[in-house]
Amino acid sequence: MRILLLGEYSRLHNSLKKGLESLGHEVCLVATGDAFKNYPVDISFAAKLTRLNPFFRFFKKAVNKVFKINLEETEAGIRFYRILPRLKNYDLVQLINSNALETHPSWSRYLLKKLFKQNTKSILLVCGDETPVVEYLLKRELKYDVLTPYFEQPAMKQKFEYVIKYTKKPYRKLFEFVKAYCEKIIVSDIDYKIPMEKMGYEVIFIPNPIVIDDRLKANNGYIEKIVIFLGINRLSREKKGIPFFEKALEIIKEKYADNIEITIVENQPYAEYIKLYDRAHILLDQVYAYDQGYNALEAMAKGKVVFTGAEKEFLEHYNLQEDEVCINALPDVEAIVRKLSWLIENPAEILRIGKNAREFIEREHHYLKIAQKYLDAWKNSKI
Repeated sequence: MRILLLGEYSRLHNSLKKGLESLGHEVCLVATGDAFKNYPVDISFAAKLTRLNPFFRFFKKAVNKVFKINLEETEAGIRFYRILPRLKNYDLVQLINSNALETHPSWSRYLLKKLFKQNTKSILLVCGDETPVVEYLLKRELKYDVLTPYFEQPAMKQKFEYVIKYTKKPYRKLFEFVKAYCEKIIVSDIDYKIPMEKMGYEVIFIPNPIVIDDRLKANNGYIEKIVIFLGINRLSREKKGIPFFEKALEIIKEKYADNIEITIVENQPYAEYIKLYDRAHILLDQVYAYDQGYNALEAMAKGKVVFTGAEKEFLEHYNLQEDEVCINALPDVEAIVRKLSWLIENPAEILRIGKNAREFIEREHHYLKIAQKYLDAWKNSKI
């Protein structure tokens, strides 16, 4: 098959591409690289002038302030239009999001219509913010979710504009347009499966594909000093509940100053981020989640103990016990401190969970297994 993967926010499409190519398929990944993360792509339509040129960056801010027009989105749309003639005759196009083109919604509809018509089949992947997901979260039916700070801290509402925009008319219209053209909707984890199904959508659940490096095994040796890592994306800091981790680390630093090393980084390109956390034994990922996101899974593949989403829905789906493959990070500073203290005082548990985490990724998220599940889903109504 000739496969076009459109958009990249987490390395999901990069890992899927590797799996599909290993199974003998031709794959092209077209995306912006997701700003500072700078993920690898085959063809980029990333805005350059309005992001990198100092004059255009100033001009972009002025236009946005006065006319409410995002020139970075305009540039991305123009660049995608220029590469459209090269994106023809694919057997399948998979969008990572209805807003995969990262341009104005009306432009997205125009450009995607051309893209869909010059290729055979289209699929929508939901692995992040999406119109039905956000609309369901606004109902507040879950005990907590990524919009919890939006409701609990009114001063934070401006920081959630990039999430709430999916419920605005232009983005809702874009989602409906994409849904009409796409034969199926795939979701990547339980955090999106629950809302999509609650909103009445039939979805296919396929876990994130993780590239397994057979040279890397879980650490089974002696731990002299426990390294704790926290990576922060300023744009999603509140959404992921990072302040809970920051406050917990202040307490842990005082309590175990001689036993631990804490590393905190912000807005690092993906390649640098990976290098920085390689030494860590414990990684703090996110709080407001029911399942693991991509960074958490990649760290688990390296045998690290990850504080992330691991609610009962996740445990039941994979038939796991609490603290078996990762730590369920609750929106509670004291609870996080207790779990960190337990691990620091019992380093054998770090080794045990890390080993289980690695085995879990090999069993449930191996990129070759997941690539085959995508192929089956694209061909069949069910997998």
